[in-house]
Amino acid sequence: MIPRAGWPAGSRGRVIAAPAKVNLFLELLNKRPDGYHELQTLLAPIDLYDTLEIQPRDDGELALTCDAPGIPTGPANLVWKAAAALRTAFGVTEGASIRLTKRIPHEAGLGGGSSDAASALLALNVVWNLNRSIEDLAPVAAKIGSDVAAFLHAGPTWCTGRGEIVESIPAAKPLDLVIVKPPFGLSTAEVYRNARLPQTPTPGAALRTALATGDAVAVGRLTHNRLQPPAFALQPLANWVYDALLAQSPLSALLSGSGSCVFALARDRADARRIATQTGRELATRVPDCKLFVVRTLVGSR
Repeated sequence: MIPRAGWPAGSRGRVIAAPAKVNLFLELLNKRPDGYHELQTLLAPIDLYDTLEIQPRDDGELALTCDAPGIPTGPANLVWKAAAALRTAFGVTEGASIRLTKRIPHEAGLGGGSSDAASALLALNVVWNLNRSIEDLAPVAAKIGSDVAAFLHAGPTWCTGRGEIVESIPAAKPLDLVIVKPPFGLSTAEVYRNARLPQTPTPGAALRTALATGDAVAVGRLTHNRLQPPAFALQPLANWVYDALLAQSPLSALLSGSGSCVFALARDRADARRIATQTGRELATRVPDCKLFVVRTLVGSR
C-alpha cells in the first residue's frame, strides 16, 4: 500500500503519490445561493498517480515546478494554493520547493489538481512538522476546492455539500476499470451550467452497499452521473467514446465527474485488458489520439 504521507526524500523532504479518481455516482440536489450545486457523489481513488517531491526552504519562499507544459506554477496552481493555505492556517514561516510530475490528464474529470493539492497538504504536514490530523487538514482542504478534502483519505468517499463534506466508506475489494481520455477537455463550469436538476434525485445508498459487499455486478447496475447528458451534449465525441466502451459489454460505462474521461467497469483485470484492446481499435478509426488506462480502485485505509 502506498503511504498517504509519502516517503522520505533526503533529510527533511518528502515524495508523495497523488492518485486520480473516478465518480461512481454523482447526483445534483439543488442550486445553492453561493452558485455551487448541492450534490452527492461517490469518489473512488485509482492507481493512476501524479508525483510531488517537496523539500523545505528556510527562506520562507514557495517555489513550484512542473514537467507538463501549460500547467501554471504560481498562485493559480492548486498545489501552490494548498501550501499557502496551510501556512496561513497554522502560522508556518518555512517555505518549500515542490516538483510536480503529471501523469493524470488535465480537464478529464479525474481530479488531478485536487489530488495534487491534498497530497501537498499531507506531505507538507510532515515536512513542516505540523503533526496535524486529517480532521485538522480538512477545513484547509475545503477552502482550496470542492474535491480536495476527499483526497485526504485513502479509499472511497461519500461527499456531500458542494463536495467538501467527506465520509470514508468501506469497499470490500478493488474494481477493475478501463479509462479513456479523449483528445479534448470539458469545462466543469460549462457542464454544470447546462445540467438539469432532477425532480426526484437518484439515491446512492444501494451503490454504497454494493461497494461494501464487493458486488461488482450490482455496482455496475447502480453507477450514475447526472452530468453525463450535458457533457455529451457539449461534446458529442465523448458520447461516441461511451458507446465504443459500452459495445464491449462491460458491467457499466460512465462519464467521470464533468468529463471528458469515460470509464468502463470490468469483471476482472483480464476483462479490463480485453475491453481496452478492443475499444482502442475502435477509437483509432473515429477518435484518434485517445489515451487508455487500465486501472484499479484503491480500498486501503490511511
